[in-house]
Amino acid sequence: MSNVEELIGELKVKIIETLGLIDVKPEDIGDDSRLVGGDTGIDSIDVLELVMMIEKDYGVKIESKELGVKVFASVRALAAHIYNNQRKK
Repeated sequence: MSNVEELIGELKVKIIETLGLIDVKPEDIGDDSRLVGGDTGIDSIDVLELVMMIEKDYGVKIESKELGVKVFASVRALAAHIYNNQRKK
């Protein structure tokens, strides 16, 4: 993954696929829009699915609720977290 911007685009597609958001297109999800409880309708159960997808696809763990709140603030926050934690390997 070359940069956060590319990762944002990839994550939007994966979020839609993982959660089966039928009426949502990647461009419908704002880079900085609130992810959980925002326009996408993502809730805490969806977050668990996303956490598992991120761990499986990117090898990045989100181990606490406090971290999850920060990381799932927006797609940009999620992408930055994955990007910064993948590079440490």
